[in-house]
Amino acid sequence: MRLTEDSCYRALTARDRRFDGVFFVGVKSTGIYCRPVCPARTPRQDRCRFFVGAAAAEQAGFRPCLRCRPELAPGQAPVDSKSRFAHDIAARIESGALDDGGSLEHLAGEFGLSSRQLRRIVAAELGVSPVELAQTRRLLLAKQLLTETRLPIIEVVYASGFASVRRFNALFRTHYRLTPSRLRKAADSPADEHTLRLTLSYRPPLAWDEMLNFLAARAITGVEAVEKQTYLRTVALRKHRGWLRVGRAENGHALSVDLSPSLTPVLPNVLARLRSLFDLDARPDVVAEHLSADERLRPLVRQTPGLRVPGCFDAFELAWRAVLGQQVSVRSATTLAGRIANTFGDTIDTPFPQLNRLSPTASRLAAVEVKDLAKLGIVRTRAASLAALAKAAARGGLLDLWAAEPEQRLEQLQSIPGIGPWTAGYINMRAFRWPDAWPEGDLALRKALGVASTHQLRGMAEPWRPWRAYAVMHLWHSLSKTESRKP
Repeated sequence: MRLTEDSCYRALTARDRRFDGVFFVGVKSTGIYCRPVCPARTPRQDRCRFFVGAAAAEQAGFRPCLRCRPELAPGQAPVDSKSRFAHDIAARIESGALDDGGSLEHLAGEFGLSSRQLRRIVAAELGVSPVELAQTRRLLLAKQLLTETRLPIIEVVYASGFASVRRFNALFRTHYRLTPSRLRKAADSPADEHTLRLTLSYRPPLAWDEMLNFLAARAITGVEAVEKQTYLRTVALRKHRGWLRVGRAENGHALSVDLSPSLTPVLPNVLARLRSLFDLDARPDVVAEHLSADERLRPLVRQTPGLRVPGCFDAFELAWRAVLGQQVSVRSATTLAGRIANTFGDTIDTPFPQLNRLSPTASRLAAVEVKDLAKLGIVRTRAASLAALAKAAARGGLLDLWAAEPEQRLEQLQSIPGIGPWTAGYINMRAFRWPDAWPEGDLALRKALGVASTHQLRGMAEPWRPWRAYAVMHLWHSLSKTESRKP
């Protein structure tokens, strides 16, 4: 559905969850902006203004609703090249790229732009400046922390990305017309000094069991674990180390995230990585409608609604794990990954016995000799590829790929010795979140569709664009169900 004022109002009156986070509505009579799923009484259409993002609503003078809480809305998942560039920039801002001394010039440099070009792109697509986008993100995260946690207000200030308490207080009063302490008194948040608990919303449906099964089969021993319908892992970002646990929230369409307080200084980055890992900004309705047009995929989409493309928490970790998976079973690759983590990952104490290692960094693996990797049972040519990947990542090579076009990214990945089309496509699919990614030559896909050649498979997949990665997940899942029924 093309977004017009009339179509937005129809979605608003229907409380259509498919459009949660796709647009926001500002109510002129109250000065408040809401999500389209807000349970408040629907205003008349002539009292509504519609915005593509929370930052645009706040720039227009509206303040966030305390009832539907716009800070919990899932984000958008664009696929067209025009909007993708702006949203890639927005995603970097969302993860805190302009916090902690980060500059607009440095962010622009990541995308090969000048700061002026970056401002123009973001303003044209999202209707606000990068600084306004970052400011809204900080305010909404602060609002969530004040509502859902008992962090001291000064910690909320810095955790949400503000560098000054005075600046935070001034902006909070101006935008929200109440003080942080007043919002804290109105909130009913649990008091637990040992754990932070936050929520991350998504558009239903979400095939949570299937997501966990996929991650469990590939979990790196000591670093990750899946148990009792929850995902656990250790975290090391900058100098901050800790752990997290993610499960379904008791109420609503959201995930519940428990984190160690040690991760508070890097909270924006952690939350952005989790949204990527669980593909929480997906539009399952749009994907399902498109893929169901293919008679081969239609029954698979209906059998597993809300199947997402699992992302990753760390791009380098996913990349070296993918290299290990070349031409071996998932189980064998997972065993090798556990050996690497146990040998080269730092130890860490957590409340969970199964979490005791941090994922090895690129600089650590770059310093390891190929022969030492081969001693772990890794084929020497694959060990050499892993070492080359680590050296490229340590030089910042993977970071440069974020701003590249998908096809260019494939070429750059394949320039690393030992990385072929399948591995590059898989990394593009999961680490770089490209919804049309394609693991070229995948044998499981050929088996699932009963085709003999890669060329034939590629031709069959053309109508699935721009959602081929989701089609891949449905086909892999159908194959795994078939295998599980074997005696």
